[in-house]
Amino acid sequence: MEGETSWEFHTVSLQSNETAQYESFTEINGRNNEETLVSLEAILPDDILEKVFSFMPIVCVIRLSSVCWRWYRVVHSMSSWTSMLPQKPWYFMFTSSASISGHAYDPSLRKWYSITLPCHVKSNWVSSSSCGLVSFMENEKSSEICIFNPLVRGWGILQGPAGGDNPDYSALAMSVNKKSNSYTLAVAKSRQVPGDHLQWDFSVDIYESESCSWVNSIREVLMGWRGGDESVICNGVLYCLIYTTGIVRATERRHGLIAHDLSGRSHCSSLLSMAISVPCSLTCGRLMNLKDRLVMVGGIGKPDRPDIIKGIGIWELHKKEWREVARMPHRFFQGFGEFDDVFASCGMEDLVYIQSYGAPALLVYDMSQKQWRWSVRCPVPKRNYHFFPVNLPAYNHPEEYLEMNAESRNRAIYSAFELEASLYAYMLIRAERNPFYQLL
Repeated sequence: MEGETSWEFHTVSLQSNETAQYESFTEINGRNNEETLVSLEAILPDDILEKVFSFMPIVCVIRLSSVCWRWYRVVHSMSSWTSMLPQKPWYFMFTSSASISGHAYDPSLRKWYSITLPCHVKSNWVSSSSCGLVSFMENEKSSEICIFNPLVRGWGILQGPAGGDNPDYSALAMSVNKKSNSYTLAVAKSRQVPGDHLQWDFSVDIYESESCSWVNSIREVLMGWRGGDESVICNGVLYCLIYTTGIVRATERRHGLIAHDLSGRSHCSSLLSMAISVPCSLTCGRLMNLKDRLVMVGGIGKPDRPDIIKGIGIWELHKKEWREVARMPHRFFQGFGEFDDVFASCGMEDLVYIQSYGAPALLVYDMSQKQWRWSVRCPVPKRNYHFFPVNLPAYNHPEEYLEMNAESRNRAIYSAFELEASLYAYMLIRAERNPFYQLL
């Protein structure tokens, strides 16, 4: 009928060798408009284009910068990075092999990147990380501390605290102040008092990058307890796990937690008098700062054999009380295979990473979604299965990257401009010598 739309039905044969030809939107529109077609991207203002880019992963945004000069200018503008959606923290681990190599896992893209370490890191070194900085220190020495940014490859050597005679145990904690572009290091050392295995000399030295100096914050003799290699800074307080040195019964706890206010405003007669008990019998414990919340991941020991692990739990400290956040489901616990009573774990933001020593399997727990998930398997040869993990943020706070020279060596590495960080990761992925890592 005239004036009405006529409909035609077409039957498409799946066995036909001919390719169906469909008109694009521009071709259809071109029949009615003979004027020059303008790309939709060309009419979008820069602020709208930046908003579109802000919903994409950082590595993908780097790829977009090579499309045209305008996109390059938009990607490299500071306003683009300040409007980026929060990125999930990366997981960085390194091997104890002679290759001095590390691997970083991006949970957003579920991809592994290869990173070369600036110095040879051994298995007995302790590590800590905060806001993109990673620090390493030999467990038996505290004379030098290596600080570097894995993604931009900036690094420096910091002289340790004075009087650094070899301790029996050392713990390293790091905290970055994003507002002042400064960082704080805390080195906790434990030495056995000669002739008495129950008494241990415990001391804490604090380094402030703004003053470029070390200060001995506290020194105390612990009776029946010693420090170890596990510590973290949370809300200006240094938390350290301590371990009993005496003979304990199966029902007694072998771990404890002590807290020390780095500002010096809080004074107590003894660290042990303010010690916090652990929630249950643990085979090991890992401390981490998740959005200024103190979280502990621990191996749960059997009631009759506390040295044998039967599961893994996650707890959050509220004042002096531990509250259970989650307990690893048994199917994930079995997924690790043979699980040692001591394991690796670290976290940042809302993510907790758990890994078994000697195997590449990595389990991720999202505290905001209360979800367990396996990561993509890391392509590392079995001979290199000796991992020592630390955590990396996703560079959500762009700062000017400072060059490593003699004047700024002790404080500059923190300020890593996220564009340079992502570009370096992108270069690693595209490098021919790293065929495992491809950007889809």
